[in-house]
Amino acid sequence: MSNDIAEQTLAEAFPLVDPLMRPYGARVLVQLRAVKDKVTASGIMLVEETKETEKWNTMIGKVIAVGPLAFMKRDTMEPWPEGAWARVGDYVRVPKWGGDRWEIDFEQGEQKGKALFTFFNDHELIGACTGDPLAIKAFV
Repeated sequence: MSNDIAEQTLAEAFPLVDPLMRPYGARVLVQLRAVKDKVTASGIMLVEETKETEKWNTMIGKVIAVGPLAFMKRDTMEPWPEGAWARVGDYVRVPKWGGDRWEIDFEQGEQKGKALFTFFNDHELIGACTGDPLAIKAFV
């Protein structure tokens, strides 16, 4: 086994887990990439602290839901002139700090872990992921 997070599949990185919430107003619900258990080439499991650090440094997510006011002018309810920045299913870059984050424990077949979700205001999304979302590394 390698310790490279890019070896995850999209299904492992973004497991189908009910976030148990939906966004109000102009908020966007984003699922952050799950941290896979890491084992070095020599079979040494990395400590929990290392995995926790990587989890909270994850800055790529998948849009799960969009609030009814997201990407709209708040005073007129008209769509923004540039349109919606992100849609459900898009992979996006989110701020390292901020958002309202929570975890959901899950078990799906052989995969078991914690799915990490967060709410951001629509204007806080940083950018669209135009390539492989698994190729982008967390800054630790």
